[in-house]
Amino acid sequence: MSFPRHLDLITGRSRGPLADALRGGLAFASPFYGAAVRARNAAFDVGVLRAHEAPVPVVSVGNLTTGGTGKTPIVAAIVEWFTSHGVRPAILSRGYRPHAGAANDEKLVLDQLCPGVPHLQGANRVESADVACERHGAQVLVLDDGFQHRRLARDLDLVLIDALDPWGSDHLLPRGLLREPRSALRRADAVILTRADLCQPEQKARIIAEIRRLGPDEPPIEAAFRPTGLINAVGEQAAADSLATVAAFCGIGNPDGFLRTLADAGLKHVAFRPFRDHHHYSPADLDDLARWAVEQNAAALVTTQKDLVKIPQTRLGELPLWALTVRAKFTAGAERFSSLLQDLVMSKSAPN
Repeated sequence: MSFPRHLDLITGRSRGPLADALRGGLAFASPFYGAAVRARNAAFDVGVLRAHEAPVPVVSVGNLTTGGTGKTPIVAAIVEWFTSHGVRPAILSRGYRPHAGAANDEKLVLDQLCPGVPHLQGANRVESADVACERHGAQVLVLDDGFQHRRLARDLDLVLIDALDPWGSDHLLPRGLLREPRSALRRADAVILTRADLCQPEQKARIIAEIRRLGPDEPPIEAAFRPTGLINAVGEQAAADSLATVAAFCGIGNPDGFLRTLADAGLKHVAFRPFRDHHHYSPADLDDLARWAVEQNAAALVTTQKDLVKIPQTRLGELPLWALTVRAKFTAGAERFSSLLQDLVMSKSAPN
């Protein structure tokens, strides 16, 4: 008997008695998870647990749900803004699911997108903040996936909401994808609605109304992820429309979003295979993908940059392997985005 994938299970795509039983078990566990989250947040709210202040401004980029909201390109856009305005940034992250003691996929991608910018990974981000300031001369800290990491105080809390799945199937973990109840949005200084270009206007209006009811009254900043081309493992680049039919695969939090981006790039995919988020590809996985793509009569394989950094190969079997590159574009609220970052760097004196 095969067990359904977690994402298929919580979204209801998996049907049958086994799926129903598993969903019931996850639903039973969710209230206990929720109680622990509320207790921890209350401890910070009343001062039982204390947030540590960094010597320079901190901007947190986080979300309510687990993965898939597009934090990496948004972090890259923030770092690019600081760098272009003469402010030295450093990135802090936990380093979720590294492989064999190496950097995790998100750091590897950010190293490509933000060359030369210090990126410190570790569970103790208070300690990482001190190191970034003392050793690297950081003038501002970008806390990647930091909304729930309340030990490090932040001066700007940005929360990303994915327009394609804003509320994580409307359940807390493990029954859904919500890390916190929707009401946690009240802690946010601003909300960025990602993939806002991919949902219907009526759906977007409902999401925006709910965001303004729960959190900041200002309209959310809207962002789209625009495909910019293709890149392979040795840095060669190509236009997205240079390929005919492709077989696509990925191991990210929102595989449906990747499919929509492929379509936006004009790529025709003949088959698609999703893996779990942060999947580490074994030689057997890669051999299987190579056979599968040939069986689908694909001209090439295409994945995400987050996946490609873990596959140092330009070909899988007889077919070329490419990653689709994307860039965050602010389609609404771009001036407010810049103003928030400008106000942030003015909020504290930074080291020279």
